Amino acid sequence: MKRRPAAAVAPPPEPSGELRGQHLHFDPVSGIAGDMTVAALVDVGVPARVVEDAVAAMGVRGLRVRFEARRRGAFMGRGFVVETDGGSDVRGTRRRAPGKQHDHGHGHEHDRTGHHHPTGHHHDPAGHHHEHGPRDHGHAHADHDHGDHGHRHRAGAHDHRDYADIRRLLRRAPLEPDARALAEDIFARLADVEAALHGTTVDRVTFHEVGAWDSIADVVGAAAAIAWLAPVSIGSGTPVVGTGTVRTAHGPVPVPAPATAALLDGMPMRCEGQGELTTPTGAAILAAVVDAFGPPPPLRLTAVGYGAGMRELSDRANVLRVLLGAPIGETLPPGTPDVLLLEANIDDMSGQLLAALFEALFAAGALDVWSTPIFMKKGRPAQQISALAEPATAPQVQRAFFLNATTLGVRVRPVQRATLARALAQVATPHGPVRVKVAGLDGTPIGAEPEFEDCRRRAREAGVPVRRVWAEALAAANALVVAQTTSSPPGQPRARKPTAKAGRKRRRG
Repeated sequence: MKRRPAAAVAPPPEPSGELRGQHLHFDPVSGIAGDMTVAALVDVGVPARVVEDAVAAMGVRGLRVRFEARRRGAFMGRGFVVETDGGSDVRGTRRRAPGKQHDHGHGHEHDRTGHHHPTGHHHDPAGHHHEHGPRDHGHAHADHDHGDHGHRHRAGAHDHRDYADIRRLLRRAPLEPDARALAEDIFARLADVEAALHGTTVDRVTFHEVGAWDSIADVVGAAAAIAWLAPVSIGSGTPVVGTGTVRTAHGPVPVPAPATAALLDGMPMRCEGQGELTTPTGAAILAAVVDAFGPPPPLRLTAVGYGAGMRELSDRANVLRVLLGAPIGETLPPGTPDVLLLEANIDDMSGQLLAALFEALFAAGALDVWSTPIFMKKGRPAQQISALAEPATAPQVQRAFFLNATTLGVRVRPVQRATLARALAQVATPHGPVRVKVAGLDGTPIGAEPEFEDCRRRAREAGVPVRRVWAEALAAANALVVAQTTSSPPGQPRARKPTAKAGRKRRRG
């Protein structure tokens, strides 16, 4: 398969301490793979030498990495290329590793991470340049048919390494401690999944594609870049995993591949797009580092980076976007998109009793409660009482309806809602501090509202009207939003471990 000449390498941005100690957010609308992760992190501002030095520290003879400029759709991004003495860009010419998106047209490299004997090679029929993570498909040492793109990996083309070998390599390499811990965690997750899928122990899991070393470069490079950024928090949008099947020597395997599905267990995902878009290595990175899934919180945006796959996609730009910015206030949990709407028509309760019903519904866990004036049969005026509740608390909210209202029935139906990202900040007023809720869209703050109870408390203490404190707090909140969207980023980073999850000790026999 012929390739177009690589574009000239774009000069990396000047590294800046202002990039460190901020919020890092992944936007995997075209999936995620290890090589795309490394490229996006360098594109956002991590010095390329951080990745190059980390890969060199592994001591693999003849292994080299470089970055190149790539245009995907309307976006100009960066690509991560792994080379060995045996050939250039092993991802596109050799067996696919478990973490790379298959080179089937989506242009994501395949992760060359852990494949167990027998291990499957993930093939992205759509051709995303995803890393080759552990071979989720459980293929033995065999040729892997990449499907309609006519790309076949040669069996025996690469040395095979088991998880114990990789672990020894990582432990003796002179890596920065946080980078080593995160790389070990990502590989351990891949090995755990492969061992469970194939009924063996983790030390016997064989990483077939490590002979081409892409996966080592991707995992170690991503770990070093994240450790260098030392983000205070890491978030991600819902990863798009793709659709269809991946063709392997043992037959078709559904997308998401078994290892990818296991690594994403308990996390949100979207099944759309053609072929395999999220690879095992990409899923393992998310599982190891992401603190919360959802839209990016309100940020003072510092930088945006794009990691590009090797090929063009027909339905979307083949890029992984990352956002970096200083959080505004304390990030609040994202709103649940799937909720239940409970409603009842009531025509025989006084206003005082309706107020008590509202209190009971909120106490039972309702997210919101409201009333709508309606007319019932024979022209009777009434109130339609509505409550939103998450599925887990809906039974308690329904019970509160029956115990505190005269209704004989409650209508229940599922609804979906879209919510903005929110954060809780504090502003100063002449009458004392007041908390404000900041709303953000794609990480950009678009508004802020004072917490009314704080305003009422400050007004009572000062003996002034609530509306005066409210106006003062609102003005301060608006000034906060404007300042955060126009001012320069803070100079001093707040250090923390590279991820909330990766710092966990993993004990193995």
